[in-house]
Amino acid sequence: MSRSEPVLTFPKRFFWGAATSGHQVEGKNRDQWTIWELENAPTLAQQARYGLNTLPDWDEIEEQATNPRNYISGKGVDHYNRYEEDFDILAKLNMNAFRFSIEWSRIEPREGEWDPLAVEHYRLYIHALKRRNIEPFVTLWHWTMPEWFVQKGGFEKRANVKYFVRFATKILDELGEEFRYVTTINEPEVYSALGYSTGEWPPQKESKLLTLKVYLNLGYAHRKVYKAAKTINRKFIVGLSTNIAHNYAGDNAIVSKITARLVKWSTSRFFLNRVHRHLDFIGLNYYFSNRYYGYRVHNPNERISDLGWDMQPQDVEHVLVDLWYRYRKPIIITESGVADRKDQYRKWWIAETVGAMHRAMKQGVNLDGYIHWSLLDNFEWAYGFWPRFGLVAVDYKTGERTVRQSAILYGRLIKRVRKL
Repeated sequence: MSRSEPVLTFPKRFFWGAATSGHQVEGKNRDQWTIWELENAPTLAQQARYGLNTLPDWDEIEEQATNPRNYISGKGVDHYNRYEEDFDILAKLNMNAFRFSIEWSRIEPREGEWDPLAVEHYRLYIHALKRRNIEPFVTLWHWTMPEWFVQKGGFEKRANVKYFVRFATKILDELGEEFRYVTTINEPEVYSALGYSTGEWPPQKESKLLTLKVYLNLGYAHRKVYKAAKTINRKFIVGLSTNIAHNYAGDNAIVSKITARLVKWSTSRFFLNRVHRHLDFIGLNYYFSNRYYGYRVHNPNERISDLGWDMQPQDVEHVLVDLWYRYRKPIIITESGVADRKDQYRKWWIAETVGAMHRAMKQGVNLDGYIHWSLLDNFEWAYGFWPRFGLVAVDYKTGERTVRQSAILYGRLIKRVRKL
């Protein structure tokens, strides 16, 4: 924001923070993703030369993207051991919220066997946040699962949901005194689509029937955990995080309008209609817009991220307004960010997003927070380590953290807008 622009104000209790997920930052995990990485790293490296060579900085990322080691999470960024250092950065940047996941495979590495040391690790982890007056936002499932659960069929079978509910109940019982905000499921639409429709992610099955079954079973799992949480303690504020794009028609053609509406319904409303009565808040993950001409997406592409995604951060306003007036649930932006290795767009992305949030709130939207993705450069799933989403740059060889200029400006913005 320049000096000539109006000063935006947000409530003092508004949450400003950043996010991570366990598998992407902790290091040395043992789950279905680590197994898949080892099996598929050579193939992913070979495919990169053909699937990513049109990206804007391909010449600069080619060496890393075509190296099989890029696709193995390994030691990650060692956040499991360096979390105190990382939380100090949060505090210095004026943040009061942090979203993270508790890794099921660490807590219950074998069926029915709980690891007390892993439970204690997360207890100390949460204490470290609270000592810094940072609100913990706990995610119970961010796509990774123990091997034994996958061998039983994972979320393909509704009967298996009971195992996830058992794990969730264990966390709420053991650690629930330490936190209020719970995200049960992260982006069920993304996991079910990429794992079971396109087959790009584990378990690499291409079945429309399984896609639908997994999608519905994740909704069922959320409802069961929601009820369990309220039985344990009514203080829990329970939601889930869903990835929603702004899908809109680029012209007045009937086909364009129908396509945009169908995509909106199938990628968000279909699921939220089934769980909204079991939500205390909606976690919104926003990354892009899709402009439809006929049946196809034709985005402006005036600014594109390192991943080739068209960047329209201001459009989050439309998603927020639509969610609020359709479901009347408080909203927290639980992810929003940009792959930007050179840190040339992140400042702009954050400023545009904050302006859009403020406009949405002026229209009556009950928005309680903005949690940026991500705090650290990390392992971006099937892309590996080369995409850089972090407010904090990480040297993958030494582990050294460097706070990017965009993060410093985000911290200053937080201090400036927290006025009411």
